[in-house]
Amino acid sequence: MTRTLNTARKEPLSGKTRSAVVFLHGYGADGADLLGLADPLGGHLKDTLFLAPDAPERCQGNPFGRQWFPIPWLDGSSEAQAAEGLARAAADLNAFLDALMVETGLSADRIAIIGFSQGTMMALEVAPRRAAALAGVVAFSGRLLRPEALGEVKSKPPVLLIHGDADPVVPFEDMGKAGDALVTAGFEVYGHVMKGTGHGIAPDGLTVALTFLRERLYG
Repeated sequence: MTRTLNTARKEPLSGKTRSAVVFLHGYGADGADLLGLADPLGGHLKDTLFLAPDAPERCQGNPFGRQWFPIPWLDGSSEAQAAEGLARAAADLNAFLDALMVETGLSADRIAIIGFSQGTMMALEVAPRRAAALAGVVAFSGRLLRPEALGEVKSKPPVLLIHGDADPVVPFEDMGKAGDALVTAGFEVYGHVMKGTGHGIAPDGLTVALTFLRERLYG
């Protein structure tokens, strides 16, 4: 049985929902951590509904935040627990996206995901395994967890990888590893390096993300 994800949302400025962007937050945060990005983005994406679900579990490494799945080197969980948590969270996120499509009447190609850190890991795990390709995935400061399993993919949404070259949490090198694996698997992949940026989202990265979203949701 899938778990219902508590979700914060911001309605389209135009009052008409013609597309949707789903924010997936990082380990130890919650949906509200990213929903603020709807303000700078929404002024340019006036027909877009923004949603920011909380991850399904209380974070083992930060009891005030949430996690999509355990991370062994941060919380002492086992690799088996992490894999089980990833699979269960993927089912939860798929159910969330299915319900969103029913609620809004939007097709998959009108829905995009913006992930940050562990949220990016979730986005790159779930989006390619959905039957119909989403409009796109913006992947901030994360990694592709199972590159060896890309043979399982069912669809190939375009992916924008964005990473700070001074990231002390998720190594910058993981951006290149993800890009190489996705390109080899036949994905349309774009990249942007946030110079001097640590584990965060810099203004230039957000600007590139906006351009990517406008092209795919409004182009």
